[in-house]
Amino acid sequence: MLNQNSRHIQKILSCLAVTVAVLVPVLAVASGGGEHHVDTAAQMKDFGWRVMNFVVLAGILFWAIKKANLKGSLAERQEQIEKNLGEARQAREAAEAKLKEYTEKLAKANQEVDVLRAAMLNEAEAEKQRIIAEAQAAAAKVSVQAAQAADQEVLKARTELRIEAARLAVELAGGKLAGAVQKADHDRFVQDYLGKVV
Repeated sequence: MLNQNSRHIQKILSCLAVTVAVLVPVLAVASGGGEHHVDTAAQMKDFGWRVMNFVVLAGILFWAIKKANLKGSLAERQEQIEKNLGEARQAREAAEAKLKEYTEKLAKANQEVDVLRAAMLNEAEAEKQRIIAEAQAAAAKVSVQAAQAADQEVLKARTELRIEAARLAVELAGGKLAGAVQKADHDRFVQDYLGKVV
């Protein structure tokens, strides 16, 4: 389309150049010196030829302009420009819509990231509190178990000390009794025991 318009413009410019090339010498001859005797018939004949040349030239120009369809070419060019402007406007509106859409998506994504970050921080804090509570419970349990184990060890040690003390007391008493009890005391203890049993 652009090539066709440029060809039309070249044809018009060529016709204008031919017109100027023909008119300039004609005007130069017409403006020539006035040394001759004025012949009105010859002037009229010359004027007729000039008018005829002008009419032929104007017809050729009119035909060239009509052939070039300058008005149609300009209208087509104007339509093409308007169409291109409309497409550019639509493309700009589409791009602005996409920009708005992506801006909204980005803002929404940023909000989601903030919500996720807050949820993760809350979850991490809850996990930290849970771990601390578990550690405190485990420490308390270990402390209770340690206290119970200590109490058991103390009881065990006391029991062992009592047993040892009783054993030592029995040995000591047995040693003293063995030395202090005579045969007669022994018989008397046996007789008392038997009396109680029977």
